[in-house]
Amino acid sequence: MLTPTGKVVGIIKRNWRPFCGMLSKSQIKEARRHLFTPADRRIPRIRIETRQADTLEGQRIIVAIDGWPRNSRYPNGHFVKNLGSAGDKETETEVLLLEHDVPHQPFSQVVLSFLPKMPWSITEQDMKYREDLRHLYVCSVDPPGCTDIDDALHCREVENGNIEVGVHIADVSHFIRPGNALDEESVRRGTTVYLCEKRIDMVPELLSSNLCSLRSNVDRLAFSCIWEMNHKAEILKTRFTKSIINSKASLTYAEAQMRIDSATMNDEITTSLRGLNKLAKILRKRRIDNGALTLSSPEVRFHMDSETHDPIDLQTKELKETNSMVEEFMLLANVSVAQKIYEEFPEFALLRKHPAPPPSNYDILVKAAKSKNLEIKTDSAKALAESLDKAGSSTFPYLNTLLRILATRCMMQAVYFCSGMDNDFHHYGLASPIYTHFTSPIRRYADIIVHRLLAVAIGADSTYPELTDKHKLADMCKNLNYRHKMAQYAQRASVAFHTQLFFKNKGVVNEDAYILFVRKNAVVVLIPKYGLEGTVFFEEKGKPTPRLDYNNEVPSLTVEDTTLHVFDKVKVNIMLDASNIQHQKIRMVLVEPKVSYKVSYGKIEI
Repeated sequence: MLTPTGKVVGIIKRNWRPFCGMLSKSQIKEARRHLFTPADRRIPRIRIETRQADTLEGQRIIVAIDGWPRNSRYPNGHFVKNLGSAGDKETETEVLLLEHDVPHQPFSQVVLSFLPKMPWSITEQDMKYREDLRHLYVCSVDPPGCTDIDDALHCREVENGNIEVGVHIADVSHFIRPGNALDEESVRRGTTVYLCEKRIDMVPELLSSNLCSLRSNVDRLAFSCIWEMNHKAEILKTRFTKSIINSKASLTYAEAQMRIDSATMNDEITTSLRGLNKLAKILRKRRIDNGALTLSSPEVRFHMDSETHDPIDLQTKELKETNSMVEEFMLLANVSVAQKIYEEFPEFALLRKHPAPPPSNYDILVKAAKSKNLEIKTDSAKALAESLDKAGSSTFPYLNTLLRILATRCMMQAVYFCSGMDNDFHHYGLASPIYTHFTSPIRRYADIIVHRLLAVAIGADSTYPELTDKHKLADMCKNLNYRHKMAQYAQRASVAFHTQLFFKNKGVVNEDAYILFVRKNAVVVLIPKYGLEGTVFFEEKGKPTPRLDYNNEVPSLTVEDTTLHVFDKVKVNIMLDASNIQHQKIRMVLVEPKVSYKVSYGKIEI
């Protein structure tokens, strides 16, 4: 198959930005010209002039490019700022935020001036267009330590025997008004970024952890989506209203699970949770029957030392039934709101779609499954979901998880878009014809726009020109997609850095692993205990190269006389390679099966 090719014929504008990295000090005594090595390996080294070379050696610094003379191997630049010692936790966090273009400076005084004055309370004016739902037994269920509580739920039986379920979302758009400095800063940030030990808020803390957070036993403004359902979880009526709620309990997933499972607890909150859980199971089954995918990607959780804040343990996150319970109702609310805003604003609805992957994306999954005599069908999401459900092995229970992890890697990125600028709305992963984000306005700006659209649709707020300008909405979606992608990369970089810290204190660790991918000179392995992925290379600088035979069809790699297949269980040694202080990495070496190297030098075999 021919692929389109092209060549660069000219550069219209250079996309230069300040770069983080380290100084490579010149060997010439008292030299003023030195080379700077950027952290981003794609960027060439930059020549700078400085008299501070002795001070800056071993430091992370920022350098800006000034120009690139035609006859020079390197661009010229200048020193901007010293960030601190390489390897220091604060310094490395700053580097990863800068390198991933995450806005993280403190909020300016102009932005903070648009916050409500404290002490704040709900006024008569606020009550005018709101329903008072403070009598309802509402509760929130979140991860431990969560302070930015976006959502709360309630469930109760109504007089006619049906069930009323409410999803109550923090009314952030009440506090952030269109076009002011607070609104502009929130849209610029686009999303809250969660690092291992730090949270970079999209909105100031007064809102994120206090006035908007649906904490227990305080009156809070909310935007509620309320359904009347029958006992088969079929929606009979849907209504949306601005409201006032008073959450009766802020629970963790584990606490909510404990209440549901308890034989002795029968209070209103526990009864509500049991009702929600029962309905969620029906909703989930229906969603999966319609072709929604349940994929897998191991998430890691670090346990920190309370004094040094270094990671002392690394585990994969355990998901409870209550995680799924909350997720089902968030999905349902997002779909209900998407339908409403599209019905009302067919040209201006901010929606979220997940494109179907091109068939070639699935090659690796299909071949890997075939190597275990399993067939994976990929002609639709439903066919994929059903074949993943059937793909298993009684002798190898972890195989299904590995297949789902591989399937996740085949997927496209979900994106925000404006309904008037696109005609493909389908969300492939959720098997939903329409979808949006409504349930997390404290941490996602897209949800704030969706709240504004919904408020106008139900007559609870007035519109403004930008809200009904599809070109401006499309540009905003482009920025939000970029910010979400960079936040994801920053989060991964933070996990990678903390993983390095963990193994730095551990020395060499020997663990079981499974082969996920086979490359021409390496295998990519997953270590289930840590949810950690890494590459085992068989070609190393300065060492004799073994005989390698790569088979793309089977997915396998033969190293000398040892053949490694996708999904094989192996043992690896894990250690930190700190030989390059700027690019430290986790190194993995195959221990079992043991590879016998027979390397030829000329005619002599050793």
